[in-house]
Amino acid sequence: MQELAPLAVTAGEPAGIGPDLCLQLQGDASAPIIIADKALLQQRAAQLGIPVSLHDYMPATPRKPGSLNVLHVPLRRPVLAGQLDAGNSDYVLDTLRRAVQGCSTGEFSGMVTAPVHKGIINDADISFTGHTEFLAELTHTPQVVMMLAGGGMRVALATTHLPLRKVADAITQSLLEDILRILQRDLQRRFGIARPRLFVAGLNPHAGEDGHLGREEIEVMIPVLDKLRAEGMNVSVPLPADTLFAAHRLRECDVVLTMYHDQGLPVLKHASFGAGVNITLGLPFIRTSVDHGTALELAGSGKANVGSLLEAIKVALEMASHEKTFTTETQRHGERHGQS
Repeated sequence: MQELAPLAVTAGEPAGIGPDLCLQLQGDASAPIIIADKALLQQRAAQLGIPVSLHDYMPATPRKPGSLNVLHVPLRRPVLAGQLDAGNSDYVLDTLRRAVQGCSTGEFSGMVTAPVHKGIINDADISFTGHTEFLAELTHTPQVVMMLAGGGMRVALATTHLPLRKVADAITQSLLEDILRILQRDLQRRFGIARPRLFVAGLNPHAGEDGHLGREEIEVMIPVLDKLRAEGMNVSVPLPADTLFAAHRLRECDVVLTMYHDQGLPVLKHASFGAGVNITLGLPFIRTSVDHGTALELAGSGKANVGSLLEAIKVALEMASHEKTFTTETQRHGERHGQS
């Protein structure tokens, strides 16, 4: 099988720990392409006392083993570790745009993102709610799914960064159907799971208790789940979230779809904080990320833990390998079918 294209790693908020984490990838066997300002990496390496060898990345040229392969994107303003500056918000978004460009052309097999600071980007009068939404808009993708993996589980979200007051109205039959179809497709294509087992958490306590604690399960969720099950999808009924994450239940499924952010993520982060991976499904390319923030107080201190970034790279490489295998097998099947 042909070697995979390299991964792109965006360095995130320049005043945060993103550059610190990227420097720790020097010598990584996967030799990802770091998309960042080269001088920023040199400056942070000097602050940390880390010897670093930076190699200028050029498309279609060999990567340099043992060095940090850097695709230079220039900062807009000088950076001090730990001190946010709205003037660099465009720089942060430029690194993401360049990664998307490379993923879209096949230059990169996927992108892995270090944390950004949503607040400072918005302070620059740029509307930004997160990586997930930004990448969806940039690629004109109508629906994406946020899924986190760690602690022996995968947890996907029906709604993401939404006030709790608005959640019930946001969960519609069309939204649930779209999300479950994306989960089914991407678990098959990018995770190598032939027949994914999908557990779905109810919205209300006790999954509505037969309508006594809310009717969303009966009126919105069950009709969609019945429809997809009739098509052959291995999807559960709405399940009470308070018992859904017991170890024996998790062994029976490949992913849990929860209805809102704080229904599923506290459980996952309790089990895997610092080693979890944020995955965006539904995009035309692979994207994973760390499960933590910019940690401004740790920037330049030498105390930043690279564990989540390494796990995000590992997951992205596994996804890229599965996708390549899936595509190859699909093409071969089509060729055999065409010859018969």
